[in-house]
Amino acid sequence: MRYEDQRQVMVKELKLAGINDNAVLDAFLAVPREDYVLPEYRDYAYRNQPLPILHNQTISQPLMIAIMLQLLEIKKTDIVLDIGTGSGYQCALLAEIAGEVCSVERIEGLSLSAQKVLRQAGYRNIYFRIGDGNTGWQKAYPAHKSFQKIIVSAGAESIPERLVDQIAEGGIMLIPVGATSSQILHIIRRINSEIVITKSGACSFVPLVNEESMSR
Repeated sequence: MRYEDQRQVMVKELKLAGINDNAVLDAFLAVPREDYVLPEYRDYAYRNQPLPILHNQTISQPLMIAIMLQLLEIKKTDIVLDIGTGSGYQCALLAEIAGEVCSVERIEGLSLSAQKVLRQAGYRNIYFRIGDGNTGWQKAYPAHKSFQKIIVSAGAESIPERLVDQIAEGGIMLIPVGATSSQILHIIRRINSEIVITKSGACSFVPLVNEESMSR
């Protein structure tokens, strides 16, 4: 079956799983996941499972990404902070939906590889920072101080305060919080200058590593 056909089957499966945001579904139709996985895993690109990528990292399963994007309620005018560039697949999906994406990745080689793929794909509304995702968008261009939406694609032991500080008024941040092997997806909103936290379902992501833990 052609990749295009497999992509359509995947989107039908996302619909059956409860994804009903048309912008999210259209993004999954538009972005070829096979371009963001290692060549030896291309035949598995449209299975609903995480897959290995460079530097012992993973690309998340499509349904988990779709759930998070739907929960974010992204608007076309939103500026999104993406923590964990990875292979660039989620960046591409976000860039299809939002106005602008600012993506942070701590592994230089992974970020540079993703940047190359995304530029070849023609995206011009994605900006990159190589550094500690716990600190968010610091000392980077464009000089944004806050974001309407923030998505963290790694499990944190606790909620990073510096990321919370970058949630705009009325904004939403999604972050998996918990032990290394299993987390609970937290939905953090800034409403009338107050931080409101609710919890969604269980999930499993690679750890969100900070500079301190890397130096141990």
